[in-house]
Amino acid sequence: MAFQITRSLQHRNFRLYFLGQLLSLHGTWMQSVAQAWLVYRLTDSSFMLGLVSFLNLAPVLVLGLFAGAVADRYSRYRLFWITQTLAMLQAFTLAALTLSGHVQVAHILMLATTLGIIHAFEIPARHALLAGLVERAELPNAIALNSSLFNLARFLGPALAGALIAVFGEGPVFVINGLSFLAVLLALFSMRPRPAMHVRPSDSGGALAGLRFAWRQIPLRYALGLVALISLAGTPYLVLMPVFAREVFGGGAQQLGLLVGASGLGALFAALRLAQRKQSAGLERVIVVSGVLAAIGLLLFSLAGSFFIALITLPLIGFGITSLVAATNTFLQLQAEDSLRGRLMSLFSMVFLGFAPLGNLLAGSAAQHIGAPHTVLVCALICSFGAVGLGFGLCRSVEVEKVKHLS
Repeated sequence: MAFQITRSLQHRNFRLYFLGQLLSLHGTWMQSVAQAWLVYRLTDSSFMLGLVSFLNLAPVLVLGLFAGAVADRYSRYRLFWITQTLAMLQAFTLAALTLSGHVQVAHILMLATTLGIIHAFEIPARHALLAGLVERAELPNAIALNSSLFNLARFLGPALAGALIAVFGEGPVFVINGLSFLAVLLALFSMRPRPAMHVRPSDSGGALAGLRFAWRQIPLRYALGLVALISLAGTPYLVLMPVFAREVFGGGAQQLGLLVGASGLGALFAALRLAQRKQSAGLERVIVVSGVLAAIGLLLFSLAGSFFIALITLPLIGFGITSLVAATNTFLQLQAEDSLRGRLMSLFSMVFLGFAPLGNLLAGSAAQHIGAPHTVLVCALICSFGAVGLGFGLCRSVEVEKVKHLS
């Protein structure tokens, strides 16, 4: 079973990528928690938490289609290297401002927007590059392992960040994130070139080619629609975590780290479970069931009356959302032509990450008026109805496609 989970690590380039991301993603999650706590400490505003998260992700929605076309026109390897370097500089800039005592909310807003622009180009390049590091047969496993890395960091990074913030403040956490990017850059430099890593696949069809491809495939429409719904209404609970940690449960930075980490634990289990899958058949059922589980988890979390109960319910949310997103990622990658891979993955990123800032902004504003628990309750109800409706359409459309292929 261990080999089944890690089989894509037999490829040297993927091993290097895996190790580099292992360190870098921990730094990324540590910065995310430290930045949220810094904003809340400076403003005492849940709306500002939503605004910073909006600016951090909105460029993915605005620039996504263009960035995907760039990933299909230029070397994905070089584009990934450039974006990692720029993200490292962003982290060091935030660290310098915080450690010097000059950081203001305006600085955080500007740097969050800058990082969002970097992410808009980095995400499609990274997803498309990943397909060039392994053989097609190992691609689903590589995607699941990549997701497990993200969620391992989501589990450990926030808890470590909370402990460091409580002792040293936010500045050193930003420094650690900046240093963590060196691991990715070293891994990239150490890779053995493969044609699939550097090829310029195509620029035919323009920036909208991926959108047209996804629209013609009815199952992809439903899968992307469900991801959009979960992104809009399901993921905003994370941006409200500082409010839950301090106002609802009467804690501090350490409690914030534990809350985010608990969700990450469930997400890690989800990614490892997907890595065990030996075949890609039935992914549509994984997507639908995961959406329902995420909705149930949100409902239970919104009703949690204590910190301990909240810690128990959060892994279910992380498990459901991660299973849905990772399974949809694999579903799309297996359908994608390589000449459209960057654009199709940028569309996936727009739907998942681009809709999230809109939900974060709405959730932050709603929490100001009706409170964080009631806001998450409303989100849970929206996700429940959406997961059932869109899930039915997805499973039905997949069955129709199977009949067409057989006839």
